[in-house]
Amino acid sequence: MIKSALFGATSVLVSIGLGGFISGAFGAEQSVSPIHAGPKHIIDHKGMQTTGPMAQLDTDGTLHLAWGGEKQEEHGVFYLKVPPQQQSYPEPVEVNPFSPPATSLHEPPALALGQKNDVYITWTTPHPNADGKPFANLLLLSRSVDGGKTFLPPVQVNDDEAVTGHSFDNLTVSPNGSVHISWLDAREGKKDPATYTARSHDQGKTLSPNLKIDESSCVCCRTHMTTASDGTVYLAWRKVLSGAVRETVVSRSTDEGKSFSPAVIVGHDQWVFEGCPHRPATMGVDQEGRLYVTWYTEGPDDTPGVYLAYSDDQGKTFTRRRLLNKSKGTFPDHPQLAVNQAGHLLVSWEEQSPVRREVVFTYSLDRGQTFSAPEKVNEKKAKSPTVALNDAGQGVIAWSEQVSFPGWSTVIQPLSFPTSLTPQLHAKP
Repeated sequence: MIKSALFGATSVLVSIGLGGFISGAFGAEQSVSPIHAGPKHIIDHKGMQTTGPMAQLDTDGTLHLAWGGEKQEEHGVFYLKVPPQQQSYPEPVEVNPFSPPATSLHEPPALALGQKNDVYITWTTPHPNADGKPFANLLLLSRSVDGGKTFLPPVQVNDDEAVTGHSFDNLTVSPNGSVHISWLDAREGKKDPATYTARSHDQGKTLSPNLKIDESSCVCCRTHMTTASDGTVYLAWRKVLSGAVRETVVSRSTDEGKSFSPAVIVGHDQWVFEGCPHRPATMGVDQEGRLYVTWYTEGPDDTPGVYLAYSDDQGKTFTRRRLLNKSKGTFPDHPQLAVNQAGHLLVSWEEQSPVRREVVFTYSLDRGQTFSAPEKVNEKKAKSPTVALNDAGQGVIAWSEQVSFPGWSTVIQPLSFPTSLTPQLHAKP
């Protein structure tokens, strides 16, 4: 089902010419050094309908991918582990080989790595009593304790019996190994769902009772979680305020997920939209505790934009938002963010026009003060990017691309960040 191929003839790192500078919204212009790109790899799904990928990187550069796919008229969840420097990709592991099926292909499964060679994936399955009711599902956690070779039977995350939606999930693993899961939950039967969390302190064997964080959440904007090195857990979602104003908000937990702070608005976008935009925020934290957030909004003037803001006080306040997309005449969409401890940032998003669909990325080497000019990475029609970045300066962008029409493939672009800049990044501006 899968093959690996390279774009171009070389298998060594080559410069992709991303030097230069962009005017910083929070300070003066600064030059940034180029990063390097390795050869692209293609995962050919052989006509299988798939979601976009989710990606994570180990500290040694091992790549972990997860996606949803339709196999023999049933939806499955797939996982792939690629050791560093491996040129040919192995066959993926099917996370749910026997039962139950995954719900649909509207979003990829969420993926997180633990501290003891454990891998965690959350996904949804149709509710057994749905009887045709749309979007009625159960949220499941699958886990591997052998480095992704096999996955144990899934554990149900939502603890209610309501035949309704429990989805748009995400998860993170804290430094002590605790697993934290978030999702949107419609168990109360209200117009807008609530945001819920659960946690596990035993590698996903058991889960805490579900904790309601907030109500009036945007019905299909996926939640996102991340953890800081001090154990602080952050949760982001899009909240619906009075007058159909939709704002990205962040909450934090300093007690291992037992409780969360009141939601704080990040960008004050004042975006009024009667419907769900289906566009989530993503976050990351560096070793100084700076919390970064990227998100999509249109604001009061209905102009689409991808923005970034950060907080130096654990999400209590945020800097003025900064626009990342620069292209004119395109529609920026679905931003994804990765941050390492040194304060390197990697951001990727889609850019669409009536005749093309691209995946672009930008990066910052100075804790979000300046960013490179956005660069395109795809060659054919592309969508659904994901990013990962580790503390050794290794990064990756993965996305879906129509390499051979009409099917879609997953394309992986390895990146190398200059670790020599690390000591300069810890001072606060």
